[in-house]
Amino acid sequence: MAAIFPKSSDLILKVLGAVVGLGAVAGVGAYTYYTYPTVIDTGYQPVQPVPYSHKLHAGQLGLDCFYCHSTVYKAAYAAIPPTQTCMNCHTKVKTDSPRLEPVRQSFKTGQPIPWVLIHRLPDFVYFNHEAHVTAGVSCVSCHGRIDQMIEVHQDKPLNMAFCLACHKDPAPNIRPAELVTKLDWIPDRDPREIGSEIIARKHLNPPTNCSGCHR
Repeated sequence: MAAIFPKSSDLILKVLGAVVGLGAVAGVGAYTYYTYPTVIDTGYQPVQPVPYSHKLHAGQLGLDCFYCHSTVYKAAYAAIPPTQTCMNCHTKVKTDSPRLEPVRQSFKTGQPIPWVLIHRLPDFVYFNHEAHVTAGVSCVSCHGRIDQMIEVHQDKPLNMAFCLACHKDPAPNIRPAELVTKLDWIPDRDPREIGSEIIARKHLNPPTNCSGCHR
């Protein structure tokens, strides 16, 4: 019985299958690349509406993190400071600086400065600043040496592996709660030893089950 399709059909089907397969892989790769949320990238550093330098304010001038992010000790979120906080100083300091014009306009109009959020966790992740700060987890542990950054960038991965590693072994990241915003703190002995003592005294037991962070 004569063949219905010529022998060349096998080659055509193989080539066609390879093209379709490679096309599918390329399509998935392109979709992943172009839809990947850059806000979870280590090193993410968006352009802000005002060139605020943490190195100057928190580093050289010694402003405490709590002065601007005033809710970290009492709320889940670290508040972005209102314009009034900026103007507490800038009604007297650099009053004519063109770089601060957006701040002055915000103060006059009452419209908030459109700061771009840098450290943003997925909606399905629950994170409470108050719980961590009062336990003795410093800003440095999650945000790095902010006081050395002219432009703030995401210094840590802030992914599940990062969080679980700390929850399973929190001692190196625990310090006296009154020192959490002292970013240049240098312990006088092994930080793990200090952290272990605080953990025992406060009976800290960070959750490692799913419901601890996914509520």
